[in-house]
Formats: sequence, structure tokens, C-alpha cells
Amino acid sequence: MSKRVLELAAVAAGLCIIAAIAVAANRAAPAKITFTRDVAPILYNRCAECHRPGEIAPMSLLSYKDARPWARSIKEKVVDRSMPPWLATPGYGHFENDRRLSQKEVDTISAWVDGGALQGDEKDLPPAPKFEEGWSIGKPDTVIALDEEVAVPATGVAPYQYINVKTHFTENKWVQAAEIRPGNRKVVHHIIVFVQDASQAAEAAGPRHAQGEAREGRGGRGFKLAGYAPGEQPKVFPPGTAKLIKAGSTLTFQMHYTPNGEASKDRSYIGLIFAKQPVNKVVQTGTATNARFVIPPGDGNFEVKSSWTAKEDVRLVDLMPHMHVRGKDFTYTAVYPDGRSQVILQVPRYDFNWQLLYRLKEPLLLPRGGRIDCVAHFDNSVKNKYNPDPSKEVRWGDQTWEEMMIGWFDYILDSENLLPGTAALTRARPEAAPAKNR
Repeated sequence: MSKRVLELAAVAAGLCIIAAIAVAANRAAPAKITFTRDVAPILYNRCAECHRPGEIAPMSLLSYKDARPWARSIKEKVVDRSMPPWLATPGYGHFENDRRLSQKEVDTISAWVDGGALQGDEKDLPPAPKFEEGWSIGKPDTVIALDEEVAVPATGVAPYQYINVKTHFTENKWVQAAEIRPGNRKVVHHIIVFVQDASQAAEAAGPRHAQGEAREGRGGRGFKLAGYAPGEQPKVFPPGTAKLIKAGSTLTFQMHYTPNGEASKDRSYIGLIFAKQPVNKVVQTGTATNARFVIPPGDGNFEVKSSWTAKEDVRLVDLMPHMHVRGKDFTYTAVYPDGRSQVILQVPRYDFNWQLLYRLKEPLLLPRGGRIDCVAHFDNSVKNKYNPDPSKEVRWGDQTWEEMMIGWFDYILDSENLLPGTAALTRARPEAAPAKNR
């Protein structure tokens, strides 16, 4: 009897051990990473802005069916940090539109691919993000297009075109967001939209400027409203700030086309969202620009510097470096009146195909007498695979095979206060636009 009891006890103990091991194994086994539960939220939050139908990315990532064929490519791009595109060095400046994935997000996508890129339960899929079709800023309050299509030749060099379009605004408009959309991405190199008020537009159309600078929508006056270039995001200004377009103003589209071997047409346009709350400060645009450089043939690290000095206390809103295909790196440094300096943006590997805008989380105070110092380097050597001709001396110029060095930035005046009375609207200051801007 006792032997039988001992046998049963041994069996029971064995079963308990097996059960314990099974429970432990179940607890230790991580849940399988799936698209619906783990990956879709990341793609919706970080990638859908571009990776959706009709946008610049080559494929949509809104559904499992869309994303699954690209799984290995997605892993490769997020692991090497080339996607989502973000070129700023971490630790210099804090940016509201920082696109970088966290390490946890990178690890999740990597584990999903390594685990077979499973779909998961449809019940786990969060709602897809909602976009206004054709826009990143949401539905515009108004859309202003070129009056007619522009013919772009199949070959040759296309000089800049400056095309005036009337706003037909009968009252002042405060613009809180602006987005330029190319009508034909295949041939549009870049677009900048400037604003001229009624008096400036009339002077620009006058006979003495028939072939002059004002005819081109500049004339040393007018101001930049927004731009479009490869990778550039729309303009969205902080709450309580905006750009003022006065009644009767004209928009001037600076159009740079690149012939691609096929005669085509373009009719680009801009969408504007008006401020829905009182505006306290006018957003202005400035540049730290150097147009007097000469890059020697074969020089792989040619340095160019530029600077801008604040004439009164200002707060910086956003930054955007601009060079062409020889551009190598670009750094913005704030230099304060007391001698202190602070790197506020460092782009160590500039990419002409991703001309990103960097929106500061909080406007940065630059006191009167403070400076923005910009330093850029250019690679005119054979090691630069994008270099059109390393044997050539390179100077400032409009075309991609020439170069530019522009440190764009938007700012507000720290002391400005438009709220006490509407009369303050008339004190909005136009900004000077540089002679050529891309």
C-alpha cells in the first residue's frame, strides 16, 4: 500500500513540475509582434504624412497589404535612421516637428520583420489617420493657383519665372499655415511664394520696371510667405503668430522648373489657413546669406560663413538651411551680446533631396545685438557622387550645378503686441527678400 502511495505521489510531483515549467515557459514567451497591434500605430504616427495615396512617397503604408511587401526595406531604413528623414544632430535644439523614431519604435519594427511580418488580429488595428486629400495642413480656407498652365520644355535650362497672381482679398488676412503644392512634381525644382501689397504690386507692374527686379516680384520689398523644395514641410506658425496679407495684395510665384526630357505643363498652387484666434505677433523671415564665395575645383571641404544681427530683441521660430548638390554640412549658432554662444541646429550630412524645415518647440530669444552665425561646408571633390563636375570652379547661381548658401529663419519681435487695438495691423513690417533664393 505504501509503495503504491509513493508511486502516486511521485507521479503527482512530476505532473506539478511539468505544469510549472509550462506556466513559466508561457510567461517567458513574449507576445508576437504584429502589424495591427504594434507596427501600424508607429507608421500612422510617423510615416503616413508622406506614405499615403497621392503624396510624395513611392508607396502607401496605411494597410498591412500596403506595407507587407516592403517589410525588409522598412526595417533597413529605420535601422539605419534614413527614414523617417531627419538630418539634425540630436542634442542641438529641440524641434516640434522632430520625425525621429525612438529606439523602442525601431526595435519593434525590426522584431516584426524578423518574426515574419505577421498581420495580427484586425480588432487590434487602430483607426487610420484622417487627412484632407491633397493636403498636409488640413483643408485650406482658400487655394490660390497660377492663372494658367506653364509650358515646360523637354530639354535645356529653364530660367526662373516670376508669375504674379492676385489674391482678390478685400480685407486683411492673417495666415497661420501655408502649403505649396506643385502641379507637376516631375518638373518642379522649387517654388517660393512672395507677397506684395497693392502699392508694391502696382509699382512692380510699372513701365520703368518692365525688365527689372520689381517685375520679378522682389524689388527689395515684399516678403516670403512659404516655399516648396524636395522634402520641405509646410509653414505652420505658433499659436498667436501669423503672416499678414493685406487687402489687395498680389502673390508672386518664383518658379524653377527642371526639364526632364519630355515637354510638359504645370499649374502649381498654394493653400492658406487663416488664424482662428487673435494674432499677437507678425512672423517675419530673415536670412544669413553669403553669395560671394568661390569654391575651388576638387576642394572636398570648402567653408563658407554668413551672419545676421538682431536690431532688437527677437524670438526665432524656425530654421531651414539651403545649399545645392555640393552642400556637405550646415550649422546655425546663436551668439549672444554677453559673448555666450549656442549651437541651435547642426546638420552634419546635408541632403539636397531632403531640404527640411526645423520648427523650434519654443521660440528662442535672441537679444538685440545678438547674431545668427551660419557655417557651411561644400564638397567639390570626386568623392561627392552628386557633384556635376569636380573640375569646375563653383560660384553662387540659380541652377543646381551652381551653389547657394542661405540660412533661412522665421522670427517674431519680442516687444510686439498687436492685441490692444486693431490699428496695430497697419504696423506690420514687410521683410526684405534676397535677390535670388534657391
